[in-house]
Amino acid sequence: MTAKTLDVVGIGNAIVDVLVQTEEAFLDNHALTKGTMALVDEAQAERLYGSLGPGLETSGGSAANTLAGIAQLGSRAGFIGRVRDDQLGEIFAHDIRSVGARFETPAATSGASTARCLILVTPDAQRTMCTYLGASVGLDPADLDLEMVAQAQMLYLEGYLWDSDDAKKAFIAAAEVARAHGGEVALSLSDAFCVERHRDSFLELVDGHVDVLFANEMEITALYQANSFEEAADQVRGRCKVAALTRSEQGSVVLSGEETIVVPPYVLGALVDTTGAGDLYAAGFLHGYTRGDSLERCGQLGSLCAGLVVTQLGPRPQASLQELVATHLG
Repeated sequence: MTAKTLDVVGIGNAIVDVLVQTEEAFLDNHALTKGTMALVDEAQAERLYGSLGPGLETSGGSAANTLAGIAQLGSRAGFIGRVRDDQLGEIFAHDIRSVGARFETPAATSGASTARCLILVTPDAQRTMCTYLGASVGLDPADLDLEMVAQAQMLYLEGYLWDSDDAKKAFIAAAEVARAHGGEVALSLSDAFCVERHRDSFLELVDGHVDVLFANEMEITALYQANSFEEAADQVRGRCKVAALTRSEQGSVVLSGEETIVVPPYVLGALVDTTGAGDLYAAGFLHGYTRGDSLERCGQLGSLCAGLVVTQLGPRPQASLQELVATHLG
């Protein structure tokens, strides 16, 4: 077994988020479905961006948000993702390194520009995302730092990767290396529409390759085509080592074997923006999990981190997560 010098290494889309607060009418005018993620091309992204007011630009991407949170909590984190050698690529690299995560993937010198995601936040704090994947979908096995993967206790993968065949190959190659060196594999289902596109392969992954599964209520019911959350929870039980299922204001449910742990939410302020809530839940959970904490405490850590990030605009915590944990969980 390779010495574990990292707690979690994540592989995902390296994206710069552009967060803008807007009205419901903007979504209607552009035929956008509230609360979902739609893939757009570069021309569409430019048109939408030009129609919006001023926004906040920050390094993002689902797995990258999780790894940034893990690093902020004090765990040893690394991230693998592809950017272009452009201004947005520099923003991404600077942001994720500034919180203490290792990021060493070389920037592409040709091809599509760095990915960006327009996150439209309506007054009810729901976020609607329009994502141009750009350079991020060029990630392939040649971009992998397999030594970094082998050094990690946990490999964390985002479901959005499944939209790219090259990234899918990288995903599988990394999972095989992690397993071969005594590591575990975690997967986030990412988005209900993503689940619909890749249900069969996700089911195969969960059954045979995933130790820890993260999903929200919509995603897990979509995966099993269930009529209720309870039915979906019954179906996923036992298919992987741990399933951590988030339910917004109802908190989360953690399943492991016959054990069921219900974790209440932490309400730390007014709801501002749900962007990154699932990502930060995974950050807190995996921080605890790789430290050997009980599953109940892992769920509490996830719930606490998610509870903080929804009180602000953007997916990267603007307050100390370590102080937050010390205050609420000791």
